[in-house]
Amino acid sequence: MKNFSFPAALRQLFTPQILLIWGVTLWLMVFDNYALVSNLTQLYPPLGGQSGLLLSLLLFFTLITALWLLLISHGRSARWLLALVLFSSAFAGFYMQEFGIIIDTVMLDNLLQTDKKEAAGLFSWQMIYFVTALGVVPALWLLFRAPQAWFQRDSLRIRGLHIVLLLVVLVTCVWPYSAGYASFIREHKLARMYLNPGFTHYSLIKWANQHLTMPDNGALQQVAKDTQRIGHNSKHELVIMVVGETARYDRFSLNGYHKLTNPRLQQENVVSFKQVSSCGTSTGVSVPCMFSILGREQYSAKKAKHMENALDVLKQHKISVLWRDNNSDSKGVATRMAYEDFQSPALNKACDTECRDVGMLGGLDTYIQTHQDKDIMIVLHQMGNHGPEYYRRYPKAFEKFTPVCRSSDLSKCSQQEIDNAYDNAILYTDYFLSEVIQLLKKYDHSHETAMLYVADHGESLGEHGLYLHAAPYMIAPKEQTHVPAILWLGTQFEYSTQQIRPYHDYPLSHDDLFCTLLTAYELKSDTCHSHYNWLIANPEVRAELKLPPLPAPPAAPQLAAPAVVSGNQKIQTQDGPGPQVVSVKSIPNTASRRSSAAT
Repeated sequence: MKNFSFPAALRQLFTPQILLIWGVTLWLMVFDNYALVSNLTQLYPPLGGQSGLLLSLLLFFTLITALWLLLISHGRSARWLLALVLFSSAFAGFYMQEFGIIIDTVMLDNLLQTDKKEAAGLFSWQMIYFVTALGVVPALWLLFRAPQAWFQRDSLRIRGLHIVLLLVVLVTCVWPYSAGYASFIREHKLARMYLNPGFTHYSLIKWANQHLTMPDNGALQQVAKDTQRIGHNSKHELVIMVVGETARYDRFSLNGYHKLTNPRLQQENVVSFKQVSSCGTSTGVSVPCMFSILGREQYSAKKAKHMENALDVLKQHKISVLWRDNNSDSKGVATRMAYEDFQSPALNKACDTECRDVGMLGGLDTYIQTHQDKDIMIVLHQMGNHGPEYYRRYPKAFEKFTPVCRSSDLSKCSQQEIDNAYDNAILYTDYFLSEVIQLLKKYDHSHETAMLYVADHGESLGEHGLYLHAAPYMIAPKEQTHVPAILWLGTQFEYSTQQIRPYHDYPLSHDDLFCTLLTAYELKSDTCHSHYNWLIANPEVRAELKLPPLPAPPAAPQLAAPAVVSGNQKIQTQDGPGPQVVSVKSIPNTASRRSSAAT
């Protein structure tokens, strides 16, 4: 004991590399964890009587970050690893701070599936300044200026002692506030998901385990193998399903929104379903899930990848299936279908600053006429309201609501500007869906025609401090999970809009789509013993399942007079020769004015 020196012991315990790790930890907590600190201070205000718990939580997350970096950073490799952590954490910190997003496995899927155009929309000068100052500069300094002595490997004994010391301090930190921690863990799951880079790294490991170990033996599991065709109708079905993008239920005037965002659809005999929930909060989950037989509770990318979906079943029963995409892609749904990419002017003849959804109607007349001897299913995957640059999602002629946000950095815009830009994009979707209906009306005499619009997920526009989407489903706000769904039926279809309208307020979800598509084409399967018998509305299918017939449709009601957009807020379009006012004069069908070469 005579030779023991406390300063010497500290020098041995806090080696240059351990001190570096602590420096990086403090840098991350001070500069890249604004979202975490903001959430904690909202839950436990510093002057609200729980300042002790707040300080304990901040210390706890700091110690957890240091412990994680100690476990993964060793010797010379620490130079590169810590530089990468600084750089990536600056990116994550900016988007968590600005949009309130969480970097979980769903968000990682989104990042890997984002195309160049979508990625460009997420860049801003503020993001570049933030990442350069807090990520690039310290990472470059660490790579090229930090002393070599900082990267000498510690002995396992020293590293082990330091980890034990950290664990002791962690227990000491938590013990006095154990009741508060129990409440925090149980009730505030969202807050701890903002730990940067801790939760991001946890999500990355979880994502890699889910995807990189996924077997790829090519085997495809069959579903609904007992499916049979019922009935022999003289007319073929022609159904167009529009998969919407990032559309909120409460921003459709059909659903009571105070702004007139659906001036054209309200002139059509449509049913707007008011209680529809999504399968996920991102395109990468919701789109494959809605066409899958699994349902939200059982869905996983690993399972769905090797299972047939609803379109596979339709195709097996001689139904001609076409997927047209103006988004990133079909997320694996149309892998075995005819697929056309409308993100390029090579196919899409309605491209200006970007390729418009309405361009997907070009050339459909030719496709329908060449498949007159078959039932037809056409899926149109919209660009819709993809954010954060909502102002890019519609032509200038549809900018009815002003002023609008013209930045991908939503923090620079007022709430009114964000709302207006988003609502203008909904207005353009209204126009697009109306054009789909006009196209189908041309074939109403020769086919059983129908249009079904279902959005993949919603969008947060600042509520609860959140923006965009892809929040974990268990804590996602209703703005991200309550989606619009709209149905239009032609005069020749087996059942009428009036028979369906009474059920517009029933609770539905993406889980119901699989069986809805099968029954629409008079296909019967024991898989589809749906709780919602009204969905199985085809008379012959109902008879086969021994279900009572639906009541006869009442006399068709008189449609309300077209709503007129008052004042100077008329909507003009340039798709035809000269400007046209949507609320006064019907816009000619876009598909009849455009042609497109088939792929």
